[in-house]
Amino acid sequence: MMVQVVLVLVMWGGVITLIVHNGGDSSSYLNSTKSFDAVIRVAENLASQPVLQQQSLLAIDEALREEFDASELHELGPMLLVWQGERLVYRSKAASLALSGKGADGVETVYIQGERYRARTVRSRRSDMWLTAAAPVGWINVFVTINSRGYFLLPLLISLPLLPLPAWWSIRIAMRPWRRVAQEVAARGPHDLTPLQFKPPHRELAAMVDSVNALLLRVSQSALRERSFIADAAHELRTPLAAMRVNAEALQGQDNGPVQRELLNGILSSGNRAGRLVGQLLQLMRSDATGSEPHVRLGLDALLQDRLAALSGLASRDGIELELAVAEPVCVMGQHESLVSLVDNLVENAIKYSPPHGVVRVSLSRVAGQALLTVEDQGPGIVPELRLRVFDRFFRDPQQTKSGSGLGLAIAASAAASHGGRIELGDAQGGGLLAQVQLPLT
Repeated sequence: MMVQVVLVLVMWGGVITLIVHNGGDSSSYLNSTKSFDAVIRVAENLASQPVLQQQSLLAIDEALREEFDASELHELGPMLLVWQGERLVYRSKAASLALSGKGADGVETVYIQGERYRARTVRSRRSDMWLTAAAPVGWINVFVTINSRGYFLLPLLISLPLLPLPAWWSIRIAMRPWRRVAQEVAARGPHDLTPLQFKPPHRELAAMVDSVNALLLRVSQSALRERSFIADAAHELRTPLAAMRVNAEALQGQDNGPVQRELLNGILSSGNRAGRLVGQLLQLMRSDATGSEPHVRLGLDALLQDRLAALSGLASRDGIELELAVAEPVCVMGQHESLVSLVDNLVENAIKYSPPHGVVRVSLSRVAGQALLTVEDQGPGIVPELRLRVFDRFFRDPQQTKSGSGLGLAIAASAAASHGGRIELGDAQGGGLLAQVQLPLT
């Protein structure tokens, strides 16, 4: 649309420049050969009657001015000077004697007191009569030309401001299918790789939508193969890890020396760590795979009670106390397994990093139309510079001394995002880490 407006302005600028260069109506006025022949013929026929000659030439001059100027400003309109030999027969108002040309028939440029004029001399082939027709050249002639040629210039000038409106409207109508495609793509979540539903009637846009759908299909198949591979590998690893654990525990029951017992403890510790990593990989794959499953109404307070009861055994090993504070029942629309992995990973991290005989506080409340879940521990916490990085898969705080895989917070963040929520980390009162989860209420 802007290109169209600029193009029209450039065209009009060229037209106006041409009008100014040619002196407005002067070019058409000076090319009026038959009119000038009529003036000379009248001057010749009435040469013996000077008074009647003056009256007739004045009438013709006014007729020509009305035809080519239609202006009362005589100094801006065309002018006539009629000569018989060296004697001036007639002169228009405001016409200077310096305008009279002495050369051959033709159009020339004359400067008088800094003003530019276009003049033409026409000589009679029958007598010594000749005339000079002139018109001023300048920017003012643009308005004179518009006034005298308004029947085709004014409609164009009036329509010029209205050109952008139909152009904008036509472009807006043409862009509606593109906007629908853009809105559908923008509304998609990171796990929604289903084909676009909008089928545009335009061939150009339809080809693009087909290409996008083909790309989504390839990405979906690739992601499915990746999840299937990781899930299958994790399942396959669970069996040998369990067998290794059973064998190591059986060897622990026998009479072994201190060195053997230390080695067996190391094997069991490594097996437990590998088993936890395998379990987290399975949770991560389930979290990614269930992103498009339907959500159901769940009581978040009841789910917290169940999970804390299930994790109480893990907390009791180091004498850690679990506290739950729920002000009122809170319901959310969600997926049960995904929310379980969210709660378990946050609470397990809090238990792991809390000191012996510490306290892990879990609370649930409603804040500004959101369900606010907080998990607070008394551990070393995380420095502010790394509180966003720890949500990346397999990233761990370099200063942490506890063993881990770096997947717990990534799983929790993925589960929160699949429910339209988010997780923020902060400092707990009295030291430690504070994890806040906001989820939309039902």
